[in-house]
Amino acid sequence: MINILKGTLQVAGFMLLSMGMDKLAEWLHLGIPGSILGIAVVFILLETKILRLEWIELGANWLLAELLLFFIPAAVGIMKYFPMLEAEGLQILVVVLFSTVIVMVSSGLTAGFISTRKERRTP
Repeated sequence: MINILKGTLQVAGFMLLSMGMDKLAEWLHLGIPGSILGIAVVFILLETKILRLEWIELGANWLLAELLLFFIPAAVGIMKYFPMLEAEGLQILVVVLFSTVIVMVSSGLTAGFISTRKERRTP
């Protein structure tokens, strides 16, 4: 019971932080979404040891476990563009696949380059 309450409070804290960062981004006219600012703030607070992992771990683990549910509205929203998908779906699929391959190859080459560079530096 206590874990449910702790997790709920932690998720509520994440929500308040996200909403606050949204308002800050809107107020400062930043081109960065508030949720990204919130992630940066949490990361900085964790790295500087101002925020301890134990204070947010339960809520963060629950959010990660339910992450797939957060993508359902976006997937359903695509149905609004069904006529466009019927007309140009093949071109869209080719672009998505091509860009995915480019990202995978460039990520692999970058990781390999960094790994090789690290191996050269270690005695």
